[in-house]
Amino acid sequence: MKRVMLTLAASAFLAGALAETAPAQNYPAQPIRMIISFGPGGGSDVIGRIIAQRMQEKLGQPVVVENRPGAGGTIGNALIANSNKDGYTLGIMTAGQIIAPVMSKSPPYDTLKVFDSAGQIATAGLLIVTRNDSPFKDIKSLVAAAKANPGKLNFASPGYGATQHMAAELFKQVAGIDAQQVQFRTSGEALAALLSKQVDVLFDTITALLGQVQGGQVHPLAVTGKDRFPATPNIPAAIESGVTPNFDVTTWYGLFGPRGMPKPVVARLNATLNEILQEAPVRERLTKAGVVVRGSTPEAFDKFMAEEFAKWTKVRIAAKLEQR
Repeated sequence: MKRVMLTLAASAFLAGALAETAPAQNYPAQPIRMIISFGPGGGSDVIGRIIAQRMQEKLGQPVVVENRPGAGGTIGNALIANSNKDGYTLGIMTAGQIIAPVMSKSPPYDTLKVFDSAGQIATAGLLIVTRNDSPFKDIKSLVAAAKANPGKLNFASPGYGATQHMAAELFKQVAGIDAQQVQFRTSGEALAALLSKQVDVLFDTITALLGQVQGGQVHPLAVTGKDRFPATPNIPAAIESGVTPNFDVTTWYGLFGPRGMPKPVVARLNATLNEILQEAPVRERLTKAGVVVRGSTPEAFDKFMAEEFAKWTKVRIAAKLEQR
């Protein structure tokens, strides 16, 4: 009897393993939806479409991009979280989509528990800029002025709880300064406020500010990552100043789906993604889009997202920011 039970248990285990392997052997057997949780033209949309096009060519099935913007990316993410766990609904995860639940009183899902990642795609730093006639020529002079005049300097960023806002809050914390945050709805509004002298400094993405920097319309003080950015090699990292120790902020992008996708499907997606990211034409397109190509294992990207969630939770608490 015991031998029979063991045999049945082994058969059940084998059947389960075969059932999980089968989807990978046939995957994908139908079109894939790629949900972009932001509007057309943004960083995640541009990057998602580059990846989707090449995935379609390599996997032999259409990869249909669908924009579902709203609520800091949580509307699109909720759609992915509640979709079938078969690998046919995917999305592009961003730093802002990790921060959004940190800033919410009642997030619609637990970011670290309802998604399976397929790997990181890229990272990008932010820029800290001021006007050309500003007395601040570098991070040291900015921090010195802020310490000499507590609460007098104004930092602008587009959107409460956005990556740019949180980057400025972390900057204040590591530099040990008191400065006012002024929130605007869009990058354009924040830039206009800087140029019209309503604010002193602006934190925003390289994508949003690269044209103004290259055109000489604003003066760049630093990039926010720990390393200089390939698109702006002459702009130092803020950490190089010596007055903002351990200041390292990047926005980032990764491929993910709902938690519970078959492991062989996740492995197929990860392998395909990393192959795509090694292709010179894809790397060139992503670099022109203003990002640094990365690639990773699903496990490494999961660990990175957990670290990001903990990091921004700590920043929110230290800054005494209201959850909305």
